Amino acid sequence: MKRLGWLIPTLYILFLMLPIYWLVSMSFKTTNEILGSFTLFPQEFTLDNYKTIFTDSTWYMGYVNSLAYVTLNTVISVCVALPAAYAFSRYRFLGDKHLFFWLLTNRMAPAAVFALPFFQLYSAFGLFDTHLAVALAHTLFNIPLAVWILEGFMSGVPKQLDETAYVDGYSFPKFFIKIFIPTIAAGVGVAAFFCFMFSWVELLLAKTLTAVAAKPIAATMTKTASSSGYELGLLAAAGALTIIPGAIVIYFVRNYIAKGFALGRV
Repeated sequence: MKRLGWLIPTLYILFLMLPIYWLVSMSFKTTNEILGSFTLFPQEFTLDNYKTIFTDSTWYMGYVNSLAYVTLNTVISVCVALPAAYAFSRYRFLGDKHLFFWLLTNRMAPAAVFALPFFQLYSAFGLFDTHLAVALAHTLFNIPLAVWILEGFMSGVPKQLDETAYVDGYSFPKFFIKIFIPTIAAGVGVAAFFCFMFSWVELLLAKTLTAVAAKPIAATMTKTASSSGYELGLLAAAGALTIIPGAIVIYFVRNYIAKGFALGRV
């Protein structure tokens, strides 16, 4: 019975890891091998797919562009959400619950609804095909999510902490940065993680609001067709590399995510 308790989770993890293994395995194969045979391991092991990505500016700049606007979006979203969440957690004002609900409704709307308005707006202001354009577009979805997460963490901090800091002579900015934010570091980590992951995997707005200069890797991966068909090995290599940033972020905020689930806000 004890062995069965280990066997089921192990099989489940292997089942979840199978698509990732298959993707990585395909990345070391040629397209002809992928289409011509069904093999668990590469029969003609090749690094050409990865060489293409790291030597072709169209490919590696896609990763640079994606990381640039994702990082920018995460910083903007968390910085804006922190004071907003503090206000919702500490003060009661007319329409506060309605405003909070309105923020969440922005998160519920599909990205396709805002694609055309954002395209026209950024084209008029000269922001089209820039990292800032995608970062600002994603804040429409990430700020409400970050406010919702952070408000839950902040509500769990006793108001006596604020009062004690003011009695000790702390100004609000000093108290907020040096005392309050470290207290909710777990919440900041969780909010940053979800903002990063949403912006990293979002395709529609990123593809609509960019053309060449800020083109993300997701958009590059959708244009790999040649006269002989799709370059499946190259696509697999690009897909395998897109997993790495998310895995790194998860590694560093894994403890914060666990605390977020424990507090019941995530």
